[in-house]
Amino acid sequence: MNVIPSPIHLLDRARSTFDMPTIGRAIYGGTPRGGTRPQDFDVNPQTAFFPPKPLPHLPAEFSIWEEALANAPDAVRLSENQSPAALAKRADSERWRAGVRSWPLLKVDSLRADLRQLQRAHMVLAFILHYYAHSYPTSSEDELIIIPRSLAIPLAEVSKDLGFAPVLTFTDTVLWNWKFINPDEPLTVDNMEYTNLLSGIDTEANFYKASAAVELKGAEMLQVIEAFGNLADPMDQNSQAKILRDLVRLKTTVEELTETFRSIRSKVDPHSFYWLVRPWWVGAKTLSNGQPNWVFEGVPNYTSFDLDGPSAGQSAVMHALDIFLDVDHKLVHHRTPAPSEANKKADRGFMERMRRYMTAAHRDYLTRIGSVPRTVRQVAEATPSLREPYNAVVSSLKQLRDVHMQIATLYIITQRRTAPPASAGIVVVEQAAEGSPIGTGGNEVASLLKAGRDATRRTLLPDL
Repeated sequence: MNVIPSPIHLLDRARSTFDMPTIGRAIYGGTPRGGTRPQDFDVNPQTAFFPPKPLPHLPAEFSIWEEALANAPDAVRLSENQSPAALAKRADSERWRAGVRSWPLLKVDSLRADLRQLQRAHMVLAFILHYYAHSYPTSSEDELIIIPRSLAIPLAEVSKDLGFAPVLTFTDTVLWNWKFINPDEPLTVDNMEYTNLLSGIDTEANFYKASAAVELKGAEMLQVIEAFGNLADPMDQNSQAKILRDLVRLKTTVEELTETFRSIRSKVDPHSFYWLVRPWWVGAKTLSNGQPNWVFEGVPNYTSFDLDGPSAGQSAVMHALDIFLDVDHKLVHHRTPAPSEANKKADRGFMERMRRYMTAAHRDYLTRIGSVPRTVRQVAEATPSLREPYNAVVSSLKQLRDVHMQIATLYIITQRRTAPPASAGIVVVEQAAEGSPIGTGGNEVASLLKAGRDATRRTLLPDL
């Protein structure tokens, strides 16, 4: 969930840290992409990582998928929901799941000629996956949930073609899950409507729209990043004048993003967000044997899949900004102040792992913008006139992350101490009070966000 970067972060399955583009392709497939323009990586100059138009519905031969998704909101309720209204829907939920199990196994070959059809298939099937798994009644924490082959196999196949995780992602929920209000007008937050809401409430739609505001603002950031990458010699006088203007422009853009983050409180109710929306986003649990509790029937090597669910950490816009400014989340460089012990213990591979939840094309784009001979930080470090405007951008990003931590406190840390609303139908046996607050999939929210904030602060160039 970005883009307001959301306070949700996902489960670390204790996987080793690999080169993300490489491991992503090893698991999911996808061909490395080359090119000189953003469009070569499915990035639009006006809409950034959004497709410029809504994804078209699937062809008639895949209508059973589209129909199942359309019918899910009326039929399906969270399995944890014990309210009378939810219990009355149990039979409907089982009939809906039985319908998924009865599907014929459809081949996805005909979709491969159209990128947007593949993307639509992933979005539809991933939403169905979460409806299926989170409505499935279980009697214990360790009970396996069998994802039927009729769903598991085509989802795994389209995920392999697109080169990313076979689970609901930020891309599915925010970038692909919308339609125009007025098709004759351009894509803006005010001209889009989110079409699939797992919880069925406005809180979820408003969160996606807040995230969309950040993503669309990202187009302005990408223009600055592209301009820098296209400079023949960033050290010549004309180039440095251009860099100076663009850094001033970028600072303003980041400040506007920060205001968008702040505005989430007026649009997204924290209580319903925590208890009614977040549970639908959670991915597979990791069992005591280290395996996921979702079993992808008929899919080999499914235990190697990333199945954590959507997170704001999967926003390619925010990754692009970090890469451009050379923020060192992995603590590779010796910068001041030195990382705290808490920073060192935080999940250093989180940002790179989140890239496996982006399409291969978008990962390749991030690799491309990070492959410049000299980073803007290095250029600013060597150019006294650029040090201050560069540091001003970094300080703005650090302030944004301060605000993000405040959002996390309100939407995660504070809410976990509250009682669920009656409509959630959740029986709280013992109120959570001990231990560190966690995000949707298990990462400690506070330590992770503090580590990101501190890594940003260490990006500042020291005074001469």
